[in-house]
Amino acid sequence: MAVLTLLALATPAAADTRYLSFNPADRITTALTRGVTLEVERGLFGAVSVRRIISTSARGAATINKGGPDGAKSVLPDGATQATVYSIDTEGDGRGLARALCPGADETFLVLGRVQAGRPMAMQATGRWPDGHFRHCVTLSYDYRGEWSLPPRTPPPAAR
Repeated sequence: MAVLTLLALATPAAADTRYLSFNPADRITTALTRGVTLEVERGLFGAVSVRRIISTSARGAATINKGGPDGAKSVLPDGATQATVYSIDTEGDGRGLARALCPGADETFLVLGRVQAGRPMAMQATGRWPDGHFRHCVTLSYDYRGEWSLPPRTPPPAAR
């Protein structure tokens, strides 16, 4: 029991925010998103959750939330291995991203596979249309570019 309590207390401190940058790997991806940077949070045991998609070539960022309907996965093309559904928050730049990826959809979802530094990545964009049906919109393919380095964490001046 003490070990579980210790793990529960250590989890927030062990969470790690990273910024992984990707270049488009094909013409369709270049036309729709150009390069992207993913703000990811790595948990205590290495699981990665994507929090935001940031445009690398223009101003703009969209918050994405893990979770969404199973219907978003049911329309993926044959051979697609992505399995984690994210909902695009339509506040701010998210609305523009959703419309660019799935024009005409009421809701847009991204289905991602495992996000890893040093590895190429593919995202599947799917949408729910006004008739309630899900449709696959586009496959976005990226090559890994690098990781943004963050300034070292220093305590606030009052704590020194």
